[in-house]
Amino acid sequence: MLFSVFRSLLYGQSVDIWAVFAQVLSILFVIFCILPLHEFAHGWVAYKLGDPTAKLERRLTMNPLASVDPMGSLALLLFGFGWAKPVPVDSRYFKKPKRDLAITALAGPVSNLLAALVGAFIVVAIQVFAPYNGVTMFFFNMMYYYVVVNISLAAFNLIPVPPLDGSRIIGAFLSDRALATYYRYQNIFVMVLFVMMISGAFSGPLYTVQNFFARIIFQIAQFPFHLAGAL
Repeated sequence: MLFSVFRSLLYGQSVDIWAVFAQVLSILFVIFCILPLHEFAHGWVAYKLGDPTAKLERRLTMNPLASVDPMGSLALLLFGFGWAKPVPVDSRYFKKPKRDLAITALAGPVSNLLAALVGAFIVVAIQVFAPYNGVTMFFFNMMYYYVVVNISLAAFNLIPVPPLDGSRIIGAFLSDRALATYYRYQNIFVMVLFVMMISGAFSGPLYTVQNFFARIIFQIAQFPFHLAGAL
């Protein structure tokens, strides 16, 4: 995100200030509203599956002060992916720990995809109904970036590397022995992932997943407008 803007400026390329401003506003909205939603989704699903930990620790809330992580927020502003303070989950409360932990983990990325879908409806509505002018383009860019960031967060969190949600999802399909080995080397996995993200080696696969989600989300968002004959 902003890292690409700084890189463009470094190489003497032009930058659309208003587009950057729209981008920053959309990311700030995600930081203070959607990241708390992501963590709330984890805690709420865990609670429904029998784990009261998040509720007892007062983390079953949409209050951003309980969820915002400074480094995770900075990473989101710079690179388009980040994290919040994780909601505590105790799998000992679950009837089927592996399965229920995977469902709890999946709730976070699903919340981001649903948030992206709401944004996609707004983007399509702007395209169909709003007059073309500077104000319209500003809000269009802001909502479009909002959709992109949510999809990026969902795709990033689905990476099967601890402590990301994908590691808990894939854990449901591993034996206890394999899972123990998997977590024993989690620091190595994190380092490899970090190097790949910084070097750009992981951008291709991540972009493929993001593009897949984006196509589906915008197709769903466009569907009612097609039915109404507006598209």
